[in-house]
Amino acid sequence: MTQQETFTRLYKQYAPGIRKLCMGYTGSAAQAEDLVQESFMAVWNNMPKYRGEASWGTWIYRIAVNTCLLYLRKERSKPKKIADDVLQYMAQEEHNPDNEVQQLYKCISRLPETDRLIISMVLEELPYEDIASIAGITENNLRVKIHRIKKSLTEMFNSYARV
Repeated sequence: MTQQETFTRLYKQYAPGIRKLCMGYTGSAAQAEDLVQESFMAVWNNMPKYRGEASWGTWIYRIAVNTCLLYLRKERSKPKKIADDVLQYMAQEEHNPDNEVQQLYKCISRLPETDRLIISMVLEELPYEDIASIAGITENNLRVKIHRIKKSLTEMFNSYARV
């Protein structure tokens, strides 16, 4: 199988999950799409260096997480007023499921970096073993973190619903 064929297969298999992961980091569909493209450019450029020590999925998710973390570091220098304005606008919109999904992604984007990584992969239904490996923690620690993240997200989501 050529590199192009392998890349195409990997893109088709992992791009939807990477897109959701990036959405969790950014809360913006447009920015998430940019990060997906950056992530897969890095995958393409580094495919010859892939050593097979982890599965393709774990390797690709790690690249995507690193791409998202780099994006966040760049974004920290920008004012956060835009995100607050978006949340207020969303609170004023009428209730519909698409708005709730967008609001959930906004809430996820406000979590600490590691929590965002974990919950995004949980939403992708990745095996806990893979998530623990990517996050660099034990599976037991992962289960505790998932519980705490869900509790935090519920509180955050409910507080935005009351606005």
